[in-house]
Amino acid sequence: MACRLANSAFLTTGPHQNPIKRQRIGTHYSSGICYLRLDGALRKGIKRQQCSSRRNWTAVVQAVAVPVAPPPEAGSAEYRKQLAESYGFKQIGEPLPDNVTLKDVVETLPKKVFEIDDVKAWKSVLISATSYALGLFMISKAPWYLLPLAWAWTGTAVTGFFVIGHDCAHKSFSKNKLLEDIVGTLAFLPLIYPYEPWRFKHDRHHAKTNMLVEDTAWQPVSKDEFDSSAIFRQAIIYGYGPLRPWMSIAHWMIVHFNLNMFRPSELKRVKISLACVFAFMGIGWPLIVYKAGILGWIKFWLMPFLGYHFWMSTFTMVHHTAPHIPFKTADEWNAAQAQLNGTVHCDYPGWIETLCHDINVHIPHHISPRIPSYNLRAAHKSLQENWGKYMNEATWNWRLMKTILTVCHVYDKEENYVAFDKLAPGIESHPIKFLKKAMPDYA
Repeated sequence: MACRLANSAFLTTGPHQNPIKRQRIGTHYSSGICYLRLDGALRKGIKRQQCSSRRNWTAVVQAVAVPVAPPPEAGSAEYRKQLAESYGFKQIGEPLPDNVTLKDVVETLPKKVFEIDDVKAWKSVLISATSYALGLFMISKAPWYLLPLAWAWTGTAVTGFFVIGHDCAHKSFSKNKLLEDIVGTLAFLPLIYPYEPWRFKHDRHHAKTNMLVEDTAWQPVSKDEFDSSAIFRQAIIYGYGPLRPWMSIAHWMIVHFNLNMFRPSELKRVKISLACVFAFMGIGWPLIVYKAGILGWIKFWLMPFLGYHFWMSTFTMVHHTAPHIPFKTADEWNAAQAQLNGTVHCDYPGWIETLCHDINVHIPHHISPRIPSYNLRAAHKSLQENWGKYMNEATWNWRLMKTILTVCHVYDKEENYVAFDKLAPGIESHPIKFLKKAMPDYA
């Protein structure tokens, strides 16, 4: 049993009660047994050591051994509990056994969670349309000092349009597939997001979740990329550090407008989506500028657009990024572990959950993308009942974000991630060091 010294010593002197110099006491641990070291000699347990001075005074030294729990064993429930607290999680799930398949998990879900309900689907459209219209009204009437609140609301409301298009892409919005493609395309237009290019890349994300190189969302930085050049390294440090909540803008620009990134069989649908987006930009943007000027374009479109991308970046990185969640190579990858163990359920404030149609009830969505957004909570409850001990759960908080922004950087097979400031401890990593000091640690 491990122990510590509670009271280091008390001294008793001879008849004159003159003080004498205390003898030094240390501790030694071996095979779970605590030892006390007194003048270099090891003595088990609690010992009294009598020493004689030149004047025959006697010094009595007493130490008390107090039991202390040993550190939790890696992989134990207590270890995961401590890890969860340090990362800002409510729960870190235990590893899913290798013999569990994704089909095993899907088969435990009730059939009703896969059912499409047209009334609920169009109710979500009504919620997004009215909340977005309300946001635009608030922007038009708000004094300058309340504009950030109006932009936050409107950016969150337009994120709801993205979730509707997201359901259409997964064929979970309507039984009419042509209608799904039309609604999905229209829902993405205010975001200048081409629907089909996004759908093709997003399907790959679901098929290859947390697979190294293959996943299309939030790959860890490779060591080769980090070492490639000083300029690129600095851009990566800022991009995966303080600018990370808006990095989906770079992904949007680089991935979805480049025809070379799509298969020949996909190009026709990709071009149709791009034509719709460019038409919206060519008509919508000039109308906004004509009616409200350049500042009006910034107020009514750009700022809500940035608000949407804040949520797009934040939601997607929280869904699959944490120090304990690994990216694995194709030969080591396991679908059930990636989707159940490698996805995070995160609770956000109620108004965000409502406007964003429960997209952050995300584990059931990765177990089966065919579950409509309005059935995700029922599916999550079923997963908790059957697979709860394997699930990662959190409430959105500062510590969670701080962990992601300051730790989850460069891929490492053993540790999952190595932070930038460990690989480049000098001035290059100042943005990460700044975040560590500036961001609160509340969970």
